[in-house]
Amino acid sequence: MGLEVDSDGTPSTQASSPARLLIAEDHALIREGLRAMLSCEANLQVVGEAQNGREAVEMCCLLSPDLILMDVRMPEMDGLQATRIIKERQPSVSVLIVTTYQDPDYLLEAVRAGAAGYVLKEAPRYQLLAAVRGTLSGEPVLNEHLAMKLLLRLSREVESESVLGQHEVRESFGQIPETLTRRLSSREIETLRLIASGKTNRQIAHELMVSLSTVKTYVQRIIKKLGVTDRTQASVKALDLGLLSDR
Repeated sequence: MGLEVDSDGTPSTQASSPARLLIAEDHALIREGLRAMLSCEANLQVVGEAQNGREAVEMCCLLSPDLILMDVRMPEMDGLQATRIIKERQPSVSVLIVTTYQDPDYLLEAVRAGAAGYVLKEAPRYQLLAAVRGTLSGEPVLNEHLAMKLLLRLSREVESESVLGQHEVRESFGQIPETLTRRLSSREIETLRLIASGKTNRQIAHELMVSLSTVKTYVQRIIKKLGVTDRTQASVKALDLGLLSDR
């Protein structure tokens, strides 16, 4: 069961099963450090550790975690390939990239592979925990600056494909019904644009002048209608569908 949150977006104080985490990292010291850091939290439970991407895929099938903390560069199978496979087989599993690289190319590929976001390995404890909790509760883990940079790169890719006559939605997202865009209300599209810019639910509520619970309802509807599992992938898919083309 994922992390439950109260109406203000903070972790719920009500009793609930801890979120199940899998750590995929080839360096033993880093794995041990992550496990020690995460195991101190009452609402988080590390259920397994993988030394490479192939083990991550196998253990994910066996353990069905809520969230995987995934390194990028690992032997046998890297984290990006492992993320693609996991999201294809178990789309409800969230993937948080834990990396030393801030290279936009890596981050772009991670998002394309299905990752919900990323956190740097050298990040302090509070930032790592915030990223984990944010991913579990559906809040963004890409800051606004990075989100906009990634969306700009994705937008250029879509434009380039259009020029080349490749109008199909990217294969990783499957077949999209033509009526999909008509099923999104104007308010949902407005919310989607704010999600794509890296805004939190609280920031969206302030900008739209609605309650936080209303925003959460909008987000849930958007994710369901787009057939994705998190906010980051909703933004990517919206770009591929041309829903944000008039930004």
